[in-house]
Amino acid sequence: MRRQIIVMFCGLFLLPLQHAVAEAPPAAVNRGALFKVQQANHTLYLFGTIHVGAPDFYPLEPTVTRALREAGALALEVDPLGDQRAGLAAVLKYGIDAPGAKVAPDCRQTLAPRLAPLLQKYGLQPTATALMKPWMLASVLAIGEFSTLGYSPTLAVDSYLSKQAKAHRIPIVELESMDSQMALFGAMTTTDQCRFLEDGLDSIEAQHQSDEAREIAQAWRTADQGALERIAATAEQDPSYAAQFVQKVLLDGRNPALADGIARLLSRETHSLAAIGVLHLVGNNSVPKLLQQKGLKVERVY
Repeated sequence: MRRQIIVMFCGLFLLPLQHAVAEAPPAAVNRGALFKVQQANHTLYLFGTIHVGAPDFYPLEPTVTRALREAGALALEVDPLGDQRAGLAAVLKYGIDAPGAKVAPDCRQTLAPRLAPLLQKYGLQPTATALMKPWMLASVLAIGEFSTLGYSPTLAVDSYLSKQAKAHRIPIVELESMDSQMALFGAMTTTDQCRFLEDGLDSIEAQHQSDEAREIAQAWRTADQGALERIAATAEQDPSYAAQFVQKVLLDGRNPALADGIARLLSRETHSLAAIGVLHLVGNNSVPKLLQQKGLKVERVY
């Protein structure tokens, strides 16, 4: 099952991230997945990230580090250290009910008995979550769940890369925007948002979400190509609403535009680095396959 935990690990930035980055331990090993994309004398490295982190994720291995230092630009889905006002505006626009607005009763009231113990477990105040739309509440619960496992959005790989790029004055290209990402969730009907939330609650209560989080993090931490492909294949077959939404909308639906943006960067810069969620790099409709279909030379490094 993939459900909301995949969104947080490999899909989107759902909340503005802080600027903290862990102090790096001495070891540097392969993480995630890495591809080398070439066109004529232009080279782009395509790195698969997850949007949370832990102190032992860093430093990244030398090939990625060197690719960043030599890059004319770094491409990210969205710069997590960029315009925080735009991120907040998107959250308010798509994820929060306006204070005082008339809102028809929905599953948040029906599911309140199941929500209460989880809000307490994650240290969330009911007043702070009362105005969250069901999809946003589901995502916040996912954040709470993997935070109990030691993973934090403040240590996200994307944040780390953004900070390194800024320190070396490397331009950052955003392949998407917070608004466009949030709009994908906002387009769900209330009924579908409730299905998304219920799937999340089911997964947390059955401990599927914590198991999936550990599996994905371990596969990324060890650059386990086989495990990442198995995760993708299993997820594609999951019939739940949340899993199908993630697969069809958040991955397959976004991959063509991500591939287009990466191809444009490759054509413009002699050396560049693109870093996107690792599940965009595996599966039947992956970004590397789409880049190959464009006639580009794509080689898997690990």
